[in-house]
Amino acid sequence: MNEQCGNLRIAGCSFSVHPMSDQFIEHILESLEHVDTSKVWMETDDVTTTVRGRIEHVFDVTKAILLTIADRGVHVAFQGTYSIGCPGDSSGDAFMTESRERMNELNSISIDQKIAAKFSLYPMGGGDYMDTIYSQIERMEANGVDVSRAHYSTRLDGDTHSIFTGLEDVFRETEKSGSSHTVMTVTVSANSPSNKEDAS
Repeated sequence: MNEQCGNLRIAGCSFSVHPMSDQFIEHILESLEHVDTSKVWMETDDVTTTVRGRIEHVFDVTKAILLTIADRGVHVAFQGTYSIGCPGDSSGDAFMTESRERMNELNSISIDQKIAAKFSLYPMGGGDYMDTIYSQIERMEANGVDVSRAHYSTRLDGDTHSIFTGLEDVFRETEKSGSSHTVMTVTVSANSPSNKEDAS
């Protein structure tokens, strides 16, 4: 495939959601229909869904899809890989001109949902990022997120909105610190019967 590099500041997330329900297909399709994706480029295949555009809209859409399913009370797992600065990432440049207004925030903010999450950050191409990561983790803790160490990742327990705000801040600030290509993997569990007491 011969792609030309377009706007390297396009952010994206390739993700999968797994509702633990016999109606998993309906839950996934209904969430994709319910969430406003008008400000992102989106493509779904038999493995993942990919959304691309401005950072705020990528996080807005992925959080909204997770919350839409979790709000039905079903146990749902979410796995996503967020990326910005990928060489050759050119499709969807037009979405970079969208306004900053988040299309799903008004609906999402009304959903009170505790989650457990793990994330790993991979800054590539330089940058002074360790202090940035630590400072953003401290901000998450100040906002009521329980932060703990896990193998190959950092664990977060708490409110979905606080956690996703923290993840977006870590992602943004790492890029600003000089990382030319930043990748972040995120795994989330909501409504799991085996979660910690403080993460339903």
